[in-house]
Amino acid sequence: MERSRRNLLRTWMPVGAGAVLGLGGLIASSRTPEARAQAGIGVPIPPGITVSGTGEVRVAPDEASVRLGVSRQRPRARDAQLEANTAAQAIHAAIGKLGIAPRDIQTSELNLNPVYAQNNTGGEPKIVAYQASNVVTVRLAKLDQVGPVIDVALPAGANRVDGVSFGLKSDTGPRSEALTRAVADARRKAETISKALGVLLGAVLDVQESSGGIPQPVPMYAMRAMGGAAEAATPVAPGELNLTAGVTIRFQVTN
Repeated sequence: MERSRRNLLRTWMPVGAGAVLGLGGLIASSRTPEARAQAGIGVPIPPGITVSGTGEVRVAPDEASVRLGVSRQRPRARDAQLEANTAAQAIHAAIGKLGIAPRDIQTSELNLNPVYAQNNTGGEPKIVAYQASNVVTVRLAKLDQVGPVIDVALPAGANRVDGVSFGLKSDTGPRSEALTRAVADARRKAETISKALGVLLGAVLDVQESSGGIPQPVPMYAMRAMGGAAEAATPVAPGELNLTAGVTIRFQVTN
């Protein structure tokens, strides 16, 4: 009886293994050509050239942001905060008189911090005052309002101008142009290389895009501790923005 059982197992095991192998072959052979190509099964990698291209477009900005506010330091925290609040309210009112909508004035910094005396003896630092700050960012659709905003904020109590930045309401058009130039640059490089190698440039096999952001030039830097209004109007030069785009393209080549 035991011998018959062992004979049965010896007879059955190869059949089972063959069935499993046969099923695996059936699964592999049932792949579509697209799936086989994606898995890299039996598909040779075509010869090609990989190049990178860059494109650049310079455009004039059509919007600006001004970051300014007030900083006050007093022995008592409450006094510093109250003075900063009073000055901030006056700054908001002065900017509003220029026709700037409240939605375009946003608080971007609101701080109250202790000020410590310098201690060279290694003892515990001592608080000698408190500094309160209130800074707003003003968004402007008209570039010629940048200077006037600064000029009315200073006599209202502002003693900080942290910077001016410029941008675009929409960068779709310039960015598309930069991408077009990047692709053209990559193709020129590929054509030069293929010509030098004596091969023919074929279809595009792969493309990767990497666009840069819009730089924010700041022609005016921080100004602090300004006691009164400027004697002359504040000059601000918007300049131009530089948009860049990059692509990496792989072209097929043939002899």
